Amino acid sequence: MITTAIDSPILTRIPVAVETGPKAVSRRKELTARVGVVGVGYDKYWSQFEGLRDSLLGKQEVLCEQVATCGVHVSDFGLVDNAPSATAVIPRLLGADLDLIFVDMLTYATSATIGKIFREVNIPIVLVALQPLQAMDYRNGTTYMQLCNDDFCSVPEFTGVAIRMGRRPPEIIIGTLDNDQQKDAAIAKWCSIAKVLHDLKHARIGLMGHVLEAMLDMHVDPTAVTEAVGAHIVPCEPEDILQFYSDQYIKEIAAKEADILDFFDTPDPGSDPLAERLTPHDLKIAAKASVALDKFVEYKNLDGFAYYYEGSADTSVRELVTNLIVGNTLLTSAGFPMCGEYDLKTCVAMMIMDRLETGGSFAEFHPIDFTRNTVLVGHDGPHHINIADRRPVLRSLKKYHGKPGSGASVEFNIRKGPITMLSIGINGSGKLKFIIAEGESLAGPIPPTGNTNTHGSFGPDVREFLCRWVAEGPTHHFALGTGHNAETLRCVANCLGIESVIVR
Repeated sequence: MITTAIDSPILTRIPVAVETGPKAVSRRKELTARVGVVGVGYDKYWSQFEGLRDSLLGKQEVLCEQVATCGVHVSDFGLVDNAPSATAVIPRLLGADLDLIFVDMLTYATSATIGKIFREVNIPIVLVALQPLQAMDYRNGTTYMQLCNDDFCSVPEFTGVAIRMGRRPPEIIIGTLDNDQQKDAAIAKWCSIAKVLHDLKHARIGLMGHVLEAMLDMHVDPTAVTEAVGAHIVPCEPEDILQFYSDQYIKEIAAKEADILDFFDTPDPGSDPLAERLTPHDLKIAAKASVALDKFVEYKNLDGFAYYYEGSADTSVRELVTNLIVGNTLLTSAGFPMCGEYDLKTCVAMMIMDRLETGGSFAEFHPIDFTRNTVLVGHDGPHHINIADRRPVLRSLKKYHGKPGSGASVEFNIRKGPITMLSIGINGSGKLKFIIAEGESLAGPIPPTGNTNTHGSFGPDVREFLCRWVAEGPTHHFALGTGHNAETLRCVANCLGIESVIVR
């Protein structure tokens, strides 16, 4: 849908399919964002070249249509061609609750058309320079033809002014208006980033309990998270979930048991004496906890959840809070990142990965395989089963290592192919920092311990990579997703004004 910015309706939500190997969990909230398009030109040209302004507006209309195909709501703010019109468009931009602005470089434009916007509008801006022709028809070339294809001409002027004003230079898309797959991919990438920014800005992330004693890297100020990404942090109590942990929902619990068995395999035990075939008791407790978690999320109107709580032994609270793994995994796979060990920072990282539609499992480093030159990456939950290589497994664990309780736990490999890791650490100034790396998920055996694990291959070799990774100050957790998306995550960090580094 494309509208004018004067009369913008409620966001149109476009469902996006998730490619997956095993049965996928459907997304509960469709992804969307608000994207503005502002064209720039030079008012002196209109009296000199009849029809030029209309031709350029035609180009802008095509761009708006292309952006709209990416599942975002587009507002067309028309053409800005001098300093007064730039000043006039500012309140309209600010009033539209935009997540991203594409500045359509329609022809040469003086930087007076962007200077005030740079100063007043704190919304990520991408300069889009898309000329109609692959190349000028030099033999029959005219000044009019040149002006119609002068999209890049003022880009250096615009970026230079941004730097003089103390802003990061805007990102740039260069290409042709039609039949340009590289340009199409860049627009789609930035629309995906807009969806990330939209959801971070509006997210309500629950936080319950406390950090595990001695996990100093987990601590983070919720206000700092709100300042950095916009999400509101909602304090929660175990009783908020416990009120829904009841046998009165017997029909919903039975239906949830059936759903769980539909999504997960339940094999015989392997070599680990702590793991056994899923028991009927553990299945029921997992389903009961999952139903309670679903109702809690709706009750608190949450978009994500980070927690750690132990409760007293032999209480309903202990039974509940130590059996959220299956429900957390189903919610994470549905687009609601649920993060154990009170790791609010990684919950944000998982949300970013999910909104980019690359998964986002809770992960850390496990033993190194020096024979394969890999390192196992995984955790005891929660996980994004839509990126599993095969049907995920549920096992009953007689104890959770390092934590109280026992019950059902999730095990699977990440699908083979490219992967990306995002850890959100805190630098020496107390600010968030994105630590990013790309690698490959390789086929290989994993231990039957009821945890996810994947053989991660990272260059130049596993020893050197791990040394470089830890030198950047990550938390020991990270979000693990499919695909190579380091540059996209760097762009997300830039839009948020967060320090980032790509470990290679």
